[in-house]
Amino acid sequence: MEEHLKSFMQYLAIDKEMADNTIQSYERDLKSYLHYLKNVELLNSLNEVQRVHIIHFFNFLKEQGKSAKTLARHAASIRAFHQYLLREKAVGHDPSVQIETPRTERSLPKILSLQEVEKLLNAPKANDHYGLRDKAMLELLYATGIRVSELIELDLEHVHVTMGFVRCFGKGNRERIIPIGNAAAEAINLYLNEGRTRFQTSKHQDNALFLNHQGRRLTRQGFWKILKKLSLESGINNELTPHTLRHSFAAHLIENGADLRAVQEMLGHADISTTEIYTQVTKPKLKEVYTKFHPRA
Repeated sequence: MEEHLKSFMQYLAIDKEMADNTIQSYERDLKSYLHYLKNVELLNSLNEVQRVHIIHFFNFLKEQGKSAKTLARHAASIRAFHQYLLREKAVGHDPSVQIETPRTERSLPKILSLQEVEKLLNAPKANDHYGLRDKAMLELLYATGIRVSELIELDLEHVHVTMGFVRCFGKGNRERIIPIGNAAAEAINLYLNEGRTRFQTSKHQDNALFLNHQGRRLTRQGFWKILKKLSLESGINNELTPHTLRHSFAAHLIENGADLRAVQEMLGHADISTTEIYTQVTKPKLKEVYTKFHPRA
């Protein structure tokens, strides 16, 4: 069973060009699935797997208190795995065909108000190279809505400040060209001219846009620590995650009348239904505006 899992992981990485985080998620789900098949159902081959075994596995996950979201993710991983095995003729049937995906309640993304965004963007102090870097990162995130994983993967040549755009590579290595505003452009320029060189060392000559104190590319964990520190300093009480600025970027654009397709393209969503969730976030604001300004509200 393990050799089939290994070949599936290679397929996701090479043929599907999936991001490392996505591949790791598939691997975790499928390892727990295969462990169950071998140790609980006592199966020795994937050809022995029947629909009832998968149903038992989901019941097992439910008994462990797993959420509907976790069950849905496992279902997607299992279905993709069995489809791959059938295509490769490693098995003679696909037992996942009639398995229903557990329904998940879609929670609304948490966003910051415009005042909170201002507080957060003004939290880094521009009196040293750390402050210049942190200011540039936050301004760029809010200006473009890119993911933190995309932010830290940016190299110097990906940012064109004078022309006002950034090139980034998202899920499936798909390229996006996203405009940046004046505030982000100024913060990046200041960081490049006065901050970045102070991070560089003779030991490491990294082409990354954002560097850490060792002169290497900043990591996701490094950014997360910076964000937690700045959220405390800015006095924002909302639960702040690396994705919050991305959510706020999208919601604020839609709130101010931006075209949904344009927002979808900037965010890099494959399906517009993913982008549509931000219209739900902005509804209370629209109602407030209606109540305030409509003569018969």
